[in-house]
Amino acid sequence: MADLGALPSSLVRLPARLGAPLRELRAEIETRLRQAPLEVNDYGYDRTGFHLDTAARFLLPAALLYRYWFRVETHDIDRVPPGRVLLVANHSGQFAYDGAMLGVAMLFEARPPRLARGMGEYFLWRMPFMGTLAARIGALVGTPENCAAMLEAGECVMVFPEGARGANKPFRKRYQLQRFGLGFMRLALETRTPIVPVAILGAEEQQPGLANLEGLGRRLGLPSFPITVTAPWFGPLGMAFALPVKYRIHFGEPLFFEGEAHEEDASIQARVDLVRDALAQAIREGLRRRRGIFF
Repeated sequence: MADLGALPSSLVRLPARLGAPLRELRAEIETRLRQAPLEVNDYGYDRTGFHLDTAARFLLPAALLYRYWFRVETHDIDRVPPGRVLLVANHSGQFAYDGAMLGVAMLFEARPPRLARGMGEYFLWRMPFMGTLAARIGALVGTPENCAAMLEAGECVMVFPEGARGANKPFRKRYQLQRFGLGFMRLALETRTPIVPVAILGAEEQQPGLANLEGLGRRLGLPSFPITVTAPWFGPLGMAFALPVKYRIHFGEPLFFEGEAHEEDASIQARVDLVRDALAQAIREGLRRRRGIFF
C-alpha cells in the first residue's frame, strides 16, 4: 500500500509563497497536534498509521473551511471528558463536512486538543490512496474491532449512528433523526466508555438533497446515490459543493451506561433510544436558539 507519509514533499507541501494567515493556520494545526495526547514514534507515526506531518498538511483545507467558510461555533465542548469517549452526532449534508468540522473543533477548541478518530465506510478503502490517506490523518475502517481498539487505547472516537441514512436524506427530512444502529452502544458497554451526544447544526442546509437512489448506489458499490442541486450533474465537484452556512456544534452532557455488550437487541435498543432522545433534544434546543442559517 502506498505510504503518503513518504511521498515526495513536492506533492503535498504548501506553496512557497503562502500568505501569512495560511502559514499561521498551518502552524496552529501542528502545535495543537503536538499538544494532543498522542503516542507517536520518532518518525511521527502511531500504531494505527496516523502521521503528524501528513495530518498537518491535509487538515489545512478542513481548518480553512472551519474558520472562514462554515465559521464554526462550538457550545459546551468542555463537557467532553478526558480519556476514552464516544462522540455520537447527527449526520447530514451529503458530503462528510460535518465529521470534518467536528474533528477540527476537537483539535482547535478542546483543552487539551484532542484528535477525534473517525470511523469510515469500507468503500473508501477500496479507492486508490484514500485508505492510506484516511489512516494518516487518524481515521480507520469502521469495524467494531477497530473502534474497540481505539477506545481501549483511550481515544476520542466520532460515531454517526444514522450512517448514510442520515447523510443522504432529502432536505424535507432535515433535522429528523433516522434509525440508529446498535453497534456503538454495544461498544460503549464493552469498553465502559461514556457517550457525549453532539448536535451539529448547519450541515443539513449545506447542500439540499432532492432524493436518494439507494438501489442504484448499491449496484455501484456505494452506500447511497444522492441527487442534490449540484450532484451528480457537476461530477465530483458537485458532490463536494457546500453553501457557506454557519455551523453550530452543541455538546451534550456525558451519558454513562451499565450492562453487558452481548445483551438482547431490545435491551440495547432501549439504551440507544435514550441517546437518540438526548441528541434530538439538543438539536431542538440548538435550532430554537439559532437566528439564521448563514450568520
